[in-house]
Amino acid sequence: MATEGLTCPECGSSNIVDDQLYSQPQLVCEDCGSVISEGLLTTTASEEVQGTDIAYCYTTAVHNQPCRNLIKGLQRLRAFCRILRLKTDTEKMSETFYKQAYSHPHFINVSLQKKEVLVGCCVLVSCRLCNWPIGMGTICSLLEADPNLLGMVYLQMIKSLKIEAPNTAIIEMLEAHCQEYKLRPEHVSEGLSEDVKALTKRAIALIELAADTWIVTGRQPVPMMIACTFLAWQSLRPTKDRLKYSVDKFCQMAKVNRNQTAPKRVMELKKVLSKLGQEIPWLRVEVTLANVMPHVDDIMENQSALLRRAMRTHEESLQDEDQPDPQECPPGEHATLGSQEGTAPSQTSRDPEHHPPPQPCLAVCEPDREGAQAPSDVDPTTGTDVGQEDDGEALARPLQVPVETWSKKYLFVPPCVRHPKKRKRRVETPMPEVTGDEDISDSEIDMYIRTPQEVRDFVKTKEILSEEGEEDEQ
Repeated sequence: MATEGLTCPECGSSNIVDDQLYSQPQLVCEDCGSVISEGLLTTTASEEVQGTDIAYCYTTAVHNQPCRNLIKGLQRLRAFCRILRLKTDTEKMSETFYKQAYSHPHFINVSLQKKEVLVGCCVLVSCRLCNWPIGMGTICSLLEADPNLLGMVYLQMIKSLKIEAPNTAIIEMLEAHCQEYKLRPEHVSEGLSEDVKALTKRAIALIELAADTWIVTGRQPVPMMIACTFLAWQSLRPTKDRLKYSVDKFCQMAKVNRNQTAPKRVMELKKVLSKLGQEIPWLRVEVTLANVMPHVDDIMENQSALLRRAMRTHEESLQDEDQPDPQECPPGEHATLGSQEGTAPSQTSRDPEHHPPPQPCLAVCEPDREGAQAPSDVDPTTGTDVGQEDDGEALARPLQVPVETWSKKYLFVPPCVRHPKKRKRRVETPMPEVTGDEDISDSEIDMYIRTPQEVRDFVKTKEILSEEGEEDEQ
């Protein structure tokens, strides 16, 4: 330290020296021994003789690593997005939401189960913001999580991060959607008008049927709502005037924007209704796409029973196709087939009283009546009673068929399975098999034999190299 110009405040002496006490410099007067100043801090880094207190994050070049659970959560989120085949922007948005939610005070001290569910919530809110049709049920099935827990974490996340996610409950959207149709008596004629409450109730029933038969899966909501509303309007009063209307003409009459995909959804719903209408036991006419509208009331009342009956009929038809034709069997096998079925062909033809023709069973279409159960409610493949099982279990009951053909074996499957995308076939070029024992032709042997000119050049080059080697040794 510089001591020039300094004087002692006690004795006035200018004999001041710099005394180094360990690593702390001091200015001391030699005449009286008083300490003038101590612990002075230098102003430049080169003059410092002792380190200062600095935070740990500034003393090392290594950045803080994220939490181990955060790393696993991000890996699970990326795998989740790959399974759903989401776009890159949606995946990045999900990662951003997950990092913000993970570091939020509401999700720091929570269980690992909630943090795993948080991954699905971030993917769900990103899909809704990007207008990608992914439902909460799909997230629950992939995560194998409790729907109540997923809903609670989802509501807490959008509230904590202040995210305005759109509501995609199609039932609530349908109720508001039906209000837009101008079908009151003051807008259209009396034969074409319809009550909004009745129209909404029938449209909700149709869209629930579409959900049970996988038509809604992966589809945009607006075309589905237009199709259900149009079919509800036709089925409430299936007159000739209403049945003549198409979807586009109906939207024009109701002053609603047209949709190009709505006619396809109408055709898919009509096919499902016709399949269920064919299972109504008291109808003596064949239900087709042209005459299915007058029978929609009966189909909606007995929806669950008709779904089970249609699936059972489809399974029986597939089993009949797999069984061999009795006409093609040898003569000795006819008796075996007849004994297995419990009736011989001769007895059936000679004694019709013992084997009356099967009567249509009305109990299958009355599931609410106590003790009513149809004899055909027993599954012929497993022998179990399907009349008491849940509707969702009945729709999800698999057949014992290979995975490659299960889309054809099921009666109702998702659209992506019914119409899969065509993938490019990878043509693998076969590699040549070389063992070393192959025959060599004379022309191939001549390729490896040196010509006379090559022999002379080789000998000449060898002599030149040998002479250069001798000169280097000398």
